[in-house]
Amino acid sequence: MDKQIIDSFIKNAIAEDQGDGDHTSLSTIPSKAQGKAKLLIKEAGILAGVELSLQIFNHIDSQLQVEVFINDGTAVKYGDIALTVTGSTHSILLAERLVLNCMQRMSGIATKTNHIVKLLAPYHTKLLDTRKTTPGLRYIEKWAVRIGGGVNHRIGLYDMILIKDNHVDYAGGIANAINAANQYLKDKNKTLQIEIEVRNLQELDQVLETKGIDRIMLDNFSFEDLKAAVKIIDGKYITEASGGIVEENVTAYAECGVDFISMGALTHSVKSLDISLKAF
Repeated sequence: MDKQIIDSFIKNAIAEDQGDGDHTSLSTIPSKAQGKAKLLIKEAGILAGVELSLQIFNHIDSQLQVEVFINDGTAVKYGDIALTVTGSTHSILLAERLVLNCMQRMSGIATKTNHIVKLLAPYHTKLLDTRKTTPGLRYIEKWAVRIGGGVNHRIGLYDMILIKDNHVDYAGGIANAINAANQYLKDKNKTLQIEIEVRNLQELDQVLETKGIDRIMLDNFSFEDLKAAVKIIDGKYITEASGGIVEENVTAYAECGVDFISMGALTHSVKSLDISLKAF
């Protein structure tokens, strides 16, 4: 966990929600009131966000006492209690929605990821996420992918060079783009992996002729062409399949022999897990 990123996220999220005060709690509940609440699971899935919730509770009120019963990455079912929190009622109510929003979304992502990872278990193919994340939530969404058993692709534009179709077209061709990327890394004294997206077998031939890359993304290939591409590459480079991959066809892509499959659906259209925080 990158505490600097998490602290900044929590601070901004609380400010967004609280504004100049939680006037409902301030007007209805005595300021020194104490209470207890339980995090109740209302749907089966993979739990994620427990560690983050501890940071949220502590940030809001370090005097809150949290007892955790179920950790991140654990399969849960309806009726399970993941944790309890005891202390200032005002603090619990301020933390409630932020904790639930994060844990519901993270658990939904972890659940979806874990399901796909299990489908891929018979193959050597690993599951990757993408940059198709919610602005401001990328770190925690990718964290949830890891909890679910997936693998993080690049975090942003800064930690890998990924030459996509638009880069190739703007650069004037595959060779130009690859050579320019390598020269850039040399000039800047940077060590970053280079991945390039290809749209067909002809572009793949150009990449193999040019060399100077670490990974090849085979985008929107037919199964026939994907199998051919993997055979042509013959283990010389890491292979990644992308484009239009969903739960229903993910194993068919894995059967083609690629090293990785990237799925934007893990984060851009996932259903949140039903969780609630209830006083008791």
